[in-house]
Amino acid sequence: MSAVNDTKFNSAFLLTGIPGLEDVHLWISIPFFLIYGISIVGNSVILFIIKTDPSLHEPMYIFLSMLAITDLALSIATMPTTLRILLFNSREISPNACFAQLFFIHSLSKIESSVLLLMAFDRFIAIRDPLRYASILTPPRIAKMGLVLVLRGVAVVFPLPFLLKRFRYCRTNVLSHSYCLHQEVMKMACSDITVNSIYGLFIIVSTVGLDSLLILLSYVMILKTVLSITSHAECLRALNTCVSHLCAVLLFYTPEIGLSVIHRFGNSSSHLLQILLGYIALLVPPLMNPIVVSSSPGSSIGYMGDEKHGPPIPSWTFTSEMT
Repeated sequence: MSAVNDTKFNSAFLLTGIPGLEDVHLWISIPFFLIYGISIVGNSVILFIIKTDPSLHEPMYIFLSMLAITDLALSIATMPTTLRILLFNSREISPNACFAQLFFIHSLSKIESSVLLLMAFDRFIAIRDPLRYASILTPPRIAKMGLVLVLRGVAVVFPLPFLLKRFRYCRTNVLSHSYCLHQEVMKMACSDITVNSIYGLFIIVSTVGLDSLLILLSYVMILKTVLSITSHAECLRALNTCVSHLCAVLLFYTPEIGLSVIHRFGNSSSHLLQILLGYIALLVPPLMNPIVVSSSPGSSIGYMGDEKHGPPIPSWTFTSEMT
């Protein structure tokens, strides 16, 4: 009983900037300012262009705007605590604020995974059945898909804060990142974390794991369609339309899966890699997606249409030669 009574329970968590470089945190804040600034401005510009240009109110650009909104929100979710640490060395965060932040971070990450899956489906329809593209991806159908992906991302993550609130935290209260993540916070609990660990694994498998598998399947079918094209030029054109999306997929899933694996199976020697992957997973996709997706020839803002042959076909789809 005395051991229990003497146990010290933590009333707050301490976030961490970049270990070993605390003396130069002020200088490090400059590139972080630039990263957040470019991310916010870049995604905002994409949203503004798509909203103000009626010719861009097409499925491919609606999915692109979904990705921009998610990246914008993800940047805003991590920016306050990261810059606060680097500028003012203000590391303390209350449990409730920590749980709220990790809810938004994990929800938005799962929503982004869903958006990338929808974009893969968009490319599959555009290449496999271009003449029915506009009739399949109608605005009401896109709205329903968008609502479902948001609800899925929120629903699977919603229990996490409540699962964490039931714990008492008596271990070290120092987190490895400048923001809160479920995988790390749960390890500081005094109680058994089996339920959290199993549910966290379920979230990863049912969202990131399932989405990445379906994206892979989509590209297998896309590749099968592309290889059936007799024209070498059209074949290359088809492949070029997928480059930007593949880059976005790699930028998101590589650090996301790597970070999840290290959190669960890594040892103390992988601590620095864990911190690096944490920053890459949450900072690089919002920074690079506007650049990668917008600069790709296959996703350039504009479309080609032929009024005599039905609705406009996005500029990276093909005519009946492919069917």
